[in-house]
Amino acid sequence: MTSSLEGELLEAMTAIAPASVRVGCRLIRHGDEAHLLAGEARSIPARQPAMRRASGAARWIAHGLLADMGISDVAILRAPSGAPVWPGGMTGSLAHDDDMAVAAVAPVGRIASLGIDVEPAQPLPDELQTLVATPADRTGAAPLHLAGRILFSAKEAVYKAVYPLDREILGYEDITVDLDARRAATKTGRKVRLAYCIAPRVVVLAFVEANAG
Repeated sequence: MTSSLEGELLEAMTAIAPASVRVGCRLIRHGDEAHLLAGEARSIPARQPAMRRASGAARWIAHGLLADMGISDVAILRAPSGAPVWPGGMTGSLAHDDDMAVAAVAPVGRIASLGIDVEPAQPLPDELQTLVATPADRTGAAPLHLAGRILFSAKEAVYKAVYPLDREILGYEDITVDLDARRAATKTGRKVRLAYCIAPRVVVLAFVEANAG
């Protein structure tokens, strides 16, 4: 059963996603850990029920998106780095906050790699804002009360998009975001495109286009 919140968020996510990217969302429910396939369950070290429910919800979405593209019964394992392992020829990303899980998948082609993040549509705490923001970041296009939250989410999504390509750990200070231009760049020279929505949740999609930086 789809809630109105899920329906509203899915509509917003679909509106910002590039044509080749499929997206989905799900309110995390009691028992969602049961959606983990056996291999997935073994690959996820977290024992906390809440974390396993969130992982199960995110993978349930991804399984459905992949099935819609003709790829069924494929376990999305967790690599030692924490990143999900996608079937050959596919890229994707998973994320969740305390209540909502999201996923995005796409065939590798015009898009080389994807990242996604979801956050509550609330101001970012000051202590996180200080940690995340740098003088080079540009957030003028974003609503003032949510600019920090979008910036935080964007840097999380960018890291997920570039790590599979560069295999380099980046801090917030290593990623520069321009929300006005919907672009980001990393200290490794990687160029990333951004798209985001802010209601009913902040969701940021980050994607590296083929042959881009």
